[in-house]
Amino acid sequence: MKKLVSAVTASSFLLLAACSSDDTANSSKETKEKLVISTWGFNEDFFRNEIYAPFEEENNVEIVLDTGNNADRLNKVRQGNSDIDVIFLSDYYAQQGIEDDLFETIDRSKLSNLDNIYEAAKAPLGEDYGPAYTIAQFGIAYNPDEVAKPITSWKDLWSEDLKGKITIPSITSTTGPMIVDAASLVSGEQAFNEDKAFEQLKALMPSVVKEYGQTSEYVNMFAQGEIAAGPIMEMYFADLQEAVPNAEFVTPAEGGYAVMNTMNVVKDTDQKEISEKFINYILGKEAQEKSAKNKVDSPVNTQVELTEEEAEGLTYGEDVIASLHTLDMKFINDNLKDWIDRWNRELVQ
Repeated sequence: MKKLVSAVTASSFLLLAACSSDDTANSSKETKEKLVISTWGFNEDFFRNEIYAPFEEENNVEIVLDTGNNADRLNKVRQGNSDIDVIFLSDYYAQQGIEDDLFETIDRSKLSNLDNIYEAAKAPLGEDYGPAYTIAQFGIAYNPDEVAKPITSWKDLWSEDLKGKITIPSITSTTGPMIVDAASLVSGEQAFNEDKAFEQLKALMPSVVKEYGQTSEYVNMFAQGEIAAGPIMEMYFADLQEAVPNAEFVTPAEGGYAVMNTMNVVKDTDQKEISEKFINYILGKEAQEKSAKNKVDSPVNTQVELTEEEAEGLTYGEDVIASLHTLDMKFINDNLKDWIDRWNRELVQ
């Protein structure tokens, strides 16, 4: 009888221990912090497995994604009914968020990896706000079989040979203001001149088949032979090459433009500390190297070393980054409404 009682007691102990273990595991799951990241949603499997998972494991946090385009995601934060902690935006949209007071100021003492990123990426919109984790180049792509001579300059877009053969970004797109600035450069002005820029754009419009608002429109027109050339971000050039293998991308002689994707902490989040830790992690060598070698994002961390093959299609290297024009996004946003009105009035047929 004693043996039976002992056996029952032992079984009960094991059962209680197992329940206790399950409760502890469940409790651990329940107490995991959630970090809500607002981002574009492309390459989601890569980011979840290669970038987010190690951070989640190391910090006992669950990353939840809120995806969409720049404008929609920024508007969600504006409306004040989101639980977003960190938001990824192009500099053009991030500046709007800053002006609307939607972001927390960044504690740069928490971002140790800032010491290892390109100067241009450290504070593209001011010291109080987030760094850029990648820099894309805005230049020109073209089909060499469809043009009379190689394109080497922004001026070449105005060539008679390209009449009815190009596309340009819409003024309301991320890179729209860059084509306005490029037009000013083509006019010969050293400093930006709005009137000269619009004169040049008016002269360019007979060559434009269609303005594109999304890169997919550009890719479709290029693949179908509707256009032979046009300005585009280098990060999308691989899509063009899939359609036209001998397509070429060029940094214009006057210089390409830097398009910076930034990270910011959303105002009034209760996750500021882990949000800044996440931003610092994304700037680190390991995360930057994985993204670069998988052709997802161009690295801003100077410790990332790539072979020529690995760097193909990426905006990579200190000399390349230093050669790019960077626009004053506050100036852009202050003037954009007038530019849109003028574009629609003077350029749209």
